[in-house]
Amino acid sequence: MSLKVYIGGKLYDKADAKISVFDHGLLYGDGIFEGIRSYSGRVFRLESHIERLYDSARAIHLVIPMSRADMAQAVLDTLKVNSLIDAYIRLIVTRGAGSLGLDPRSTTDPQIIIITDSISLYPAELYEAGLKIVTAGTMRNHPSALNPRIKSLNYLNSILAKIEGTNAGCLEALMLNHKGEVAECTGDNIFVVRKGEVHTPSIDAGILEGITREAVIEIARDAGYKVVERTMDRHDIYTADECFLTGTAAEVIPVVELDGRPIGDGKPGKVTADLLKRFHKLIRGQA
Repeated sequence: MSLKVYIGGKLYDKADAKISVFDHGLLYGDGIFEGIRSYSGRVFRLESHIERLYDSARAIHLVIPMSRADMAQAVLDTLKVNSLIDAYIRLIVTRGAGSLGLDPRSTTDPQIIIITDSISLYPAELYEAGLKIVTAGTMRNHPSALNPRIKSLNYLNSILAKIEGTNAGCLEALMLNHKGEVAECTGDNIFVVRKGEVHTPSIDAGILEGITREAVIEIARDAGYKVVERTMDRHDIYTADECFLTGTAAEVIPVVELDGRPIGDGKPGKVTADLLKRFHKLIRGQA
């Protein structure tokens, strides 16, 4: 069965899912998105994702022509029509088609697009062996230039850093902010474990306020771990006992090396394994 894609209230076969080449989402990256997961037919933190989508829209002066309740229902309906139980959901809102030129006042009819499919960001064996990552020379966008809390369609900043990582033989790359502080990876938030405590860069480091990041912080605190959100530099990662990344697609994945330096004993740590296990219980509705 061909996957159905939701565009503007209608469902289209994957091959027929199209928008105008004059859409400013394509021409200028003028739009927003959310990446969401469903597990066993349950959408993980859908309300939080919808809230962040509408916050991003307000931040870029984009009016979404649909209520939050209807948007959430459209996500659920698209999943249902595709008979997907465990899935990745890409929810997109573009500025709409307009004339050539940056002025958004020339656009009409913002496009709401919902794509549902399976996803496997990292090979399963890396959750056992851990990732090796490098620091990218491409820094995180300055938050005064483009606030990282806006999930915009323009991901060139992350893509350029991703290319640096893949050119170095790594699937992820660490990005620093304009102060040289640890921010996040190209698509995931980063955590370290030091003496049994869980540390992660604070929001003012210029990072995305990740939904999975928030869930893992809650899980860790509920499990009795002290969680510290603070300014970090690469020394904090080089000398950590453990390191892991979090993200909608990645979930919780250990990192065992940064810039050729093993982290801890170079193997995934016990705290990371514990938090991954607890996260799996949460997403399966067992916690």
